This record gives sequence, structure tokens and C-alpha cells, in this order.
Amino acid sequence: MRRLLAGLLLILVALQPTASRGGEDVDLALVIAVDVSNSMDLDEQALQREGFVEAFRSPQVHNAISKGMLGKIAVIYMDWAGVLNQRIVIPWTVIDSAEAASSFAARLEKAPNRRGPRTSISSAIDYAVQLLGEANVNPTRRVIDVSGDGPNNQGRSVTFARDEAVEKGITINGLPLMLKRPSGPWDIENLDHYYRDCVIGGLGAFMVPVRDKNQFAEVIRTKIVREIAGIVEPAPRVILTQSGGRTNCLISERWQPPYN
Repeated sequence: MRRLLAGLLLILVALQPTASRGGEDVDLALVIAVDVSNSMDLDEQALQREGFVEAFRSPQVHNAISKGMLGKIAVIYMDWAGVLNQRIVIPWTVIDSAEAASSFAARLEKAPNRRGPRTSISSAIDYAVQLLGEANVNPTRRVIDVSGDGPNNQGRSVTFARDEAVEKGITINGLPLMLKRPSGPWDIENLDHYYRDCVIGGLGAFMVPVRDKNQFAEVIRTKIVREIAGIVEPAPRVILTQSGGRTNCLISERWQPPYN
């Protein structure tokens, strides 16, 4: 039943009149949004980048793309830290073959890494929503893939950004990085619970934590394949701001003025 519902959703979107849509048709528009805040050490940054590079070189990802209704996706890779600290690393790229995916990986491998102060997941989500609006493609699905090693500690509340993105029909998936024990003022226990309750949302949303350096490549590859395949739940997984979930979504936001 789950796969049937997913198939029906894709068909209904695909049957919309093409005159009302602009840009190239693709199965998926994917924003990869990676944390480069100062809490990410150089080894973690290198592992994160290498994981995404290897994912787009892998036959599993190539196969997932080819099995889509249109056999092509659009991807943009951005990094982020605090408010107004986002950067496009690789611009929107249509991937419709193993060669195109490997070319994307090669460009990503050569791009320089950087670091920045603070962690604003909300600003990263808002910027990713903007990028999706600017993409010159017509996707069946729109997904933001957020990875990070800490909670939102700057900018407006992360749940507000998440809920607004979900209302636009965007799915947010999470990759919480849990390689180190909490040690700083902004670190929290159970970052995976925080991502589950406060960050991800939308149709078929999911998160996959990384707890060991040896897991990076496999987890990222599996996550990208799942996003491309578009397996969705029967109903959207949306946790509204006032839902009273298990995690305090304001745990690192209480020091700053309230945001609307």
C-alpha cells in the first residue's frame, strides 16, 4: 500500500499541465545542506565531504536515479553555519547518468572546505527553500537533506522554519552527526532525538544518525538512495511547533530574543 500511494502521488504530479510549469522535468530536486560550523573539526568535515563524494560515485545511487520515472534528478550542494552564513558549493546540476553523477562527485571533491561560527539550522532551511524556488527545474518531489552535529543556536526557531517548508510541500530529512560526546555549551545528548522531533518533517521524512566514523560513507549512500527512490509514508510526518514532543526544541535557543 505504501508503494502504491507513492506511485499515485508521482503520477498525479506528472500529469499536471506542462504549460503551468517551467524548467526541465526531473524526478527530484535535492538540496544537500551540510554543517561547517566551528564545532565540526577538520576530520569530521573531510569525512562528511568524502561520504557525499563516494555516494554520487556509487552504482547504488546511479541505479536509483535511472529507475526514476524520468531517470534524472537535480542536486545542489550548500554549506552553512550561522545566520547569513550559507554558501553554494556546487550549483544546481541535473544528473541523468552515471557519468553526470561521477562528474558532480569530482567537482565536489575539488571544492574547498571552510568553517564558520554558530549553528543556524533554521537559516539553512530557509536558504534551502529559497534555492528550491530558484531552481530552473520542475521536480516531482523537493527534498532538503540537512546534516549537522548540534542543535539550532542562532536565528529564528528551527521548528518555525521547518513547518513553513513543510507547508510548501517540501520534505526535510536529517543526518545528525554523533561522533563525539557532548562537551561544549551548545552540545546536547541524543541529537538524533532532536533531529527527529525538531528538524525533519514532510512526506516520508526520515533521519539517519552517524555514530561512528566508519559509518559515514555507507550511511550517506543509503540515505541518498532512499531520497532518490522517494519511498513515502501513508501520511506526512509533521510535528507542529506546539506538539509537546519528547525533545525541547528550544534547548539552545532560549538565550536569544523570540522569533516569529
